[in-house]
Amino acid sequence: MPDLSIRAAHHSDERDLVLLDRDTWSPLHAVGPPPQPPYEPFFHGRFGPSAHLVAEYGGRLAGYVRFGCPTELASNAHVRQIRGLAVSGEARGRGVGRALVRAAVQEARDRGARRITLRVLGHNTPARALYESEGFVVEGVQPGEFLLDGRYVDDVLMGRSLL
Repeated sequence: MPDLSIRAAHHSDERDLVLLDRDTWSPLHAVGPPPQPPYEPFFHGRFGPSAHLVAEYGGRLAGYVRFGCPTELASNAHVRQIRGLAVSGEARGRGVGRALVRAAVQEARDRGARRITLRVLGHNTPARALYESEGFVVEGVQPGEFLLDGRYVDDVLMGRSLL
């Protein structure tokens, strides 16, 4: 896709990422309330620019993937985890999410990981289908883990080997 590029995030992306997060919030994937002013910074704690890849589509920031280690334990350092993924409404259906997932998998490999995991809400069938098509399998389910909009929703752990 000639208009799509994936790159490392920069501090200068902060404003666009805050807006993207706010604009893409949905109970389909979010377990917290909708963002309200004053908005939290996008980059924080362990999740600075180095923990993000961004997608540019048609010259505009169109999505991001956040990744890191699932824990801070040395015994778990061989695993990376996708900790967030968002694609702007106008870029959906154009392969941006798939490109971000593939880039996160490659980044995990480049950082020496042997596995990559993620968590996804059970009712988020579009995301689950994307992850499954990229080789992720369901490794566990926490039934009714979240109460969202008056209904209990499963938390699904998915993962894949990088070997």
